[in-house]
Amino acid sequence: MRPIQMVDTKTQYQKIKSEVDKAVLEVMESSAFINGKPVHDFAAALSSYLGVKHTIPCANGTDALQIAMMALGLQPGDEVITPSFTYIATTEVIALLRLTPVFVEVDAKTFCIDPAALEKAITPKTKAIVPVHLYGHAAPMEAIMAFAQKHNLYVIEDNAQAIGCDYTFSDGTKKKTGSIGHIGATSFYPSKNLGAFGDGGAIFTNDDELAAKMKMVANHGQSRQYYHDVVGCNSRLDSIQAAILNIKLQHLDEYAAARQKAADFYNQAFAGNPRITTPYRASYSSHVYHQYTVLLEGVNRNGLKEFLAERKIPAMIYYPVPGHKQKMFEQFNVASKEMPVTDWLTERVISFPIHTELDEEQLNYIGSAILEFVNQ
Repeated sequence: MRPIQMVDTKTQYQKIKSEVDKAVLEVMESSAFINGKPVHDFAAALSSYLGVKHTIPCANGTDALQIAMMALGLQPGDEVITPSFTYIATTEVIALLRLTPVFVEVDAKTFCIDPAALEKAITPKTKAIVPVHLYGHAAPMEAIMAFAQKHNLYVIEDNAQAIGCDYTFSDGTKKKTGSIGHIGATSFYPSKNLGAFGDGGAIFTNDDELAAKMKMVANHGQSRQYYHDVVGCNSRLDSIQAAILNIKLQHLDEYAAARQKAADFYNQAFAGNPRITTPYRASYSSHVYHQYTVLLEGVNRNGLKEFLAERKIPAMIYYPVPGHKQKMFEQFNVASKEMPVTDWLTERVISFPIHTELDEEQLNYIGSAILEFVNQ
């Protein structure tokens, strides 16, 4: 049996090695390492896949969120609503720009923003919402967009964990996550569903004016060379990474199907077990399983993690400390905020290996080991 990993990027690469190697060598031969043709080709291909007018590649997913907020013209002290139960990058950027993060609860089933929490969080200083499509499941965008329109707020979708996920509106219309809000942002970190061989990110929008602003912000605030209209940053996706991503984009739906197949195996293995709650999927969302995250009840989570590690099976806890309890946000006096659902989730979630290269032998071994511990 091959070694089990949370993400097997090496085996994935071996399956597309000839395509990737050819594309990388073409960049090397061209020597157009920055802003070369592959960057423009990838941006166009990703726009077509997502159904958006504009894709602006950048250096990483954190930059993508920062550039989006800078382009919206948010000012120090403006409030941005976001979940506490997410990776720190989502909220770190808010504080970095001297904005004020306003943490809200998530739904206990989907792990995404609970729309009911929005009304309680809004103040005259609220300017934007950053919903996170966590673990590969979509946030309830129809309700979020209706709320944002009612209160004249911007919506920036953090789509780093759910690229390729489909959202179905109540009228039957479908859109890809990342294409619904005013701006979408994603990461191409190697472990992502669409991962580069290094860092990378992108921002999406259907708004021409916002697209122009984000392009400027990402390129030192330049409207044209040496003319800097706004304060910006230096954030770009290099040509080699774009060439790799352009190939992997062609396999993205295939990758999602492989993850879904692995998730189906787990779901069947754990079905009916009162100590394991498998990932929920709302009727409006597909699920691309960036992580396969379950809820444990009456199980020693750390004990399970150690038991699996002894059998060379990795497991991860995403995220043990929610944003409102992180030291970096002490200045906002949020540590005492009542967030029972978030706190409950942080004590119970655990993620098991899921990626495109899991085979039946590995899945059987993982599932059996988990059940051996849980049922003892």
